[in-house]
Amino acid sequence: MNAAPPVLFGEVLFDRFPDGSSVLGGAPLNVALHLQAFGLAPLLLSAVGVDLLGEQILARMEAAGLDTTGVAVDPQHPTGTVEVALADDEPTFTITPDVAWDCIDVERAPAQAGLLYHGSLALRRVSARTAFARLRERLAAPVFLDVNLRAPWWSRGEVRELIGTARWVKLNHDELDALADGGDEPSRAAELLTLGDLELVVVTRGADGAAAYSHDGAPIEVVPERAAEVVDTVGAGDAFASVLICGLVRGWPLTTTLDRAQAFASRIVACRGAVPEDPGFHAPTLASWENA
Repeated sequence: MNAAPPVLFGEVLFDRFPDGSSVLGGAPLNVALHLQAFGLAPLLLSAVGVDLLGEQILARMEAAGLDTTGVAVDPQHPTGTVEVALADDEPTFTITPDVAWDCIDVERAPAQAGLLYHGSLALRRVSARTAFARLRERLAAPVFLDVNLRAPWWSRGEVRELIGTARWVKLNHDELDALADGGDEPSRAAELLTLGDLELVVVTRGADGAAAYSHDGAPIEVVPERAAEVVDTVGAGDAFASVLICGLVRGWPLTTTLDRAQAFASRIVACRGAVPEDPGFHAPTLASWENA
């Protein structure tokens, strides 16, 4: 794959939990932080407001060594926030509208990208979809779509259209049910594979693991060991996506990639929030890869 760095487009925000705590979040930022820790040096395109939350986001990125040149400071809109409610360890989200990440400046993008990552949430506004389409055309990089259906910020037709522009798609089993018609999981995944030039559909199943579907035959499945402790599941999908991207960029066998992605996601659910601030958190994962 192209040696140019991954470029990520999308939201940066704070998740606010029922106990009053706030945790840095937004799927593209979570994935970017993981990719930086894994040595891929990504560039994140996003925006924050002129406020304390925005300052905290930029400080966290700088502390992690992330390039912040792709993050604009928007004087017209506040930094994004999300109210998170937890029921049976599963999160639900109330996402604040009209915030800085709704107005991402794609002119901050580099001339090249080895991979272009985005979620569906970041394109909730027409202006964002227009800007992203311009970015996608200019970079001409393979697209990794991380589906994140958050009511009321999506429509079936629009997300299926986005799938048709991607090479790889990651989504959970409920999202697959919402985006494809009847039948079992393999039938639904096969339907998505008929859209555009899509090569791979990866379906995450929570504690039941994940499966990868392609045009090459039977799916590849991974079933994880049960986590010893579940603090919350916020960010587990982002952790999975980050390792999946590592595997695609570094040319790992798909089975190896899925095993490593699932193992890393299982570590994340034992933490509050999506990306632990401990600078040594990723070291055991990297060591396991090097020793394999």
